[in-house]
Amino acid sequence: MFTYCPACASPSIRFERERVFRCADCGFVYYHNNAAAVAGIIDRGGALLLLERAKEPARGKLAFPGGFVDPGEGAVEALRRECLEEIGFDPGSCVQFFASFPNVYPYRGIVYRTCDLFFTGAAPDLKKEDLHPDPHECAGIHVITYSNLNEADLAFESARQALRLFCAGLR
Repeated sequence: MFTYCPACASPSIRFERERVFRCADCGFVYYHNNAAAVAGIIDRGGALLLLERAKEPARGKLAFPGGFVDPGEGAVEALRRECLEEIGFDPGSCVQFFASFPNVYPYRGIVYRTCDLFFTGAAPDLKKEDLHPDPHECAGIHVITYSNLNEADLAFESARQALRLFCAGLR
């Protein structure tokens, strides 16, 4: 991320242990911590609501609605905001924390390490025509039954892990 130290412009900055930048000349330290992200596993009574990603990374792959948590924002608040932005649906208070997995999010040449927080919620009466997808975020909305969902179609490994855990709980 840094070629030169942001504090003293020295080329002596080093990235250590995949998490901290240190400048040998001035002592500058920057911890490149995980970014928090949220996703909603919205159950429509035997089928899950997924969106088709309209942008990189993983354009064209399926994802649960969600995104990054903004500074000063709580996880549920972020999930509600992201769902509204992406598909025009507010999951409201119907969601509850389900699981968390680490993830890797490559974007424009930078690899972000994320801590992905998954929430579940039931919306059995939600219809695709009630949703208003943002075409910059969402190339399509899919409602797929558990048995027809192929985890390889999901954009991120953390989502695949969450799906496996979710489906295991159905047995």
